[in-house]
Amino acid sequence: MVSHPRVLGTYSGARIYPADSNWGGGPASPGVWFVWAGAGSVPALARSPDATGPGFVYAFRVDLERLKSLLAGYDRGEVSREELLERLARLPFDNLVDARVDTHRGLRQGRPEVVLGLGKTADQIVRIVNSLEAAGSSALVTRVEPELARAVQAVLPDIVYQPGARLLVRRSGPVPVRGRGTVVVVTAGTADLPVAEEAALVLEFFGDKVERLYDVGVAGLHRLLASLDVLRSAEVAVVVAGMEGALPSVVGGLIARPVIAVPTSIGYGASFGGVTALLGMLNSCASNVTVVNIDNGFGAAYVASLVNSD
Repeated sequence: MVSHPRVLGTYSGARIYPADSNWGGGPASPGVWFVWAGAGSVPALARSPDATGPGFVYAFRVDLERLKSLLAGYDRGEVSREELLERLARLPFDNLVDARVDTHRGLRQGRPEVVLGLGKTADQIVRIVNSLEAAGSSALVTRVEPELARAVQAVLPDIVYQPGARLLVRRSGPVPVRGRGTVVVVTAGTADLPVAEEAALVLEFFGDKVERLYDVGVAGLHRLLASLDVLRSAEVAVVVAGMEGALPSVVGGLIARPVIAVPTSIGYGASFGGVTALLGMLNSCASNVTVVNIDNGFGAAYVASLVNSD
């Protein structure tokens, strides 16, 4: 491989290149670092499919301080060459038997990977949560039914279950408050609380400040107007409603902030499991309303947290 004038270091054949290095005829994406080593030095999962010559190149996004710490450990003799290359290979994801845990997502996107519990076994969830913890990340598992939660807690007694929102939470440490302001989570009725609490607790997991404003649907609009000051204090509002799904349009007309509408599956026959609310929200005449999928409190919270970012 041709040497580069900005090689960050050479360690027994392993070279670290900056983000603007060229490889394969094109520049790397911003924030990507190249690692070069002799063939066979790291597992095959780290090999580039178009690698040529006596070695290979592997590109990944990496936190610079973690990289410096790792290389300093190698310099001091605390980390062997084999361990160095293995740990570099594992930085982007942890390759389990039936899952590739994205341990780098927090570095790329500012928020760790969130695990969908639906369809997973207790053993799979335990292994994924342990993988995230080993990478220094907190773990959040969504859509976990009580029986599955009990099975996970039997192995991980320190993981916390939120039954109303069907969430499992394991924190790696205190969560600093983040964001420009407050996210207000609003529901039309009490029946919408499971979806709303999923949104509120996910936001709190990410460190956003949350205000709850529940049971203020359009059948009793005075209840909403009585809390207009809370609504107008929001940086972004998450509005959860079933039935005809009118509430997000009303909220959108009252505040000059983004409104993320969440249709729920609450309602009688012609609500079609939330489709009526979904279509109503998609056809909102309030221009600041956008819509996520039916019962998707998590998706609404994730986007709200991004909107609220500093």
